Amino acid sequence: MSKPLPSPQTFRFAVVDGVATITLDRPDRLNSLTFEIYEELAETFEQLDRYDAVRAIVITGAGRGFCSGGDQDDIIKHLLGRDTPALLAFTRATGRLIAAMRRCRRPIVAAINGVAVGAGAVIACASDLRIAATGARFGFVFPKVGLCGADMGITYLLPRIVGLSHASELLFFGDLIDSATALRMGLVNRVVESPDEAVAMAQAWAQKLADGPAFAHAMTKQMIESEHTMALGDAIEAEAQAQALCMQHPDFAEAHAAFKVRRPPAFAGAPVRNVDGVTQ
Repeated sequence: MSKPLPSPQTFRFAVVDGVATITLDRPDRLNSLTFEIYEELAETFEQLDRYDAVRAIVITGAGRGFCSGGDQDDIIKHLLGRDTPALLAFTRATGRLIAAMRRCRRPIVAAINGVAVGAGAVIACASDLRIAATGARFGFVFPKVGLCGADMGITYLLPRIVGLSHASELLFFGDLIDSATALRMGLVNRVVESPDEAVAMAQAWAQKLADGPAFAHAMTKQMIESEHTMALGDAIEAEAQAQALCMQHPDFAEAHAAFKVRRPPAFAGAPVRNVDGVTQ
């Protein structure tokens, strides 16, 4: 018997045709995060690798915001006056979420429907692909509140996405940037007209990933993450071993068989569709 999928209480969660969609659901607070949401998001990403029914993930926000970071009332005011061990426990707990997203071997697509600042901007960066609505804004606003730009792993992630110069500019100044600037810097993959279009494109990309070779996609994410600190020779050897493993997987033979008869490959575990594209 297959295990039941996660049923989080602090955000919306659904799985359709191999795509899990996480929707942050505090629209009146621009989807700001509480202690409970941080914990449940981390737990969910830690669990998703265990479910064959989940082959790709979309994360987005309800209403006008993607995520405005830690809630001023539910988190920030409670941190004032705490001692160092208590504060360190909190910062480690927030970092746990980002580590869980990067360790999760399912591709993650962020649909950035609105403002993404602070921890919200870091969550976007921890995703593998980012699609933004025209009205989305981004800000690593930590220096605006007297904190350093290094939070939740962003000084590891951001230079890899936009380069050292752009990352330094964003993390030192903490200024908001619009979606056009984010696209120019390489912070997002695409910009579309509306929040609905951002979600629709994210779902389409995630569905394409879910229909693809899940074992190979997991290997790609593993290689992207682990090769960052390798020398070129070590990276080439790691990829040689990874590709040899993929060649032993049934998906490799299936792709060849499909090519020979000119049909779409039916990768292991992918949703099965008829000729009209309807899931069976």
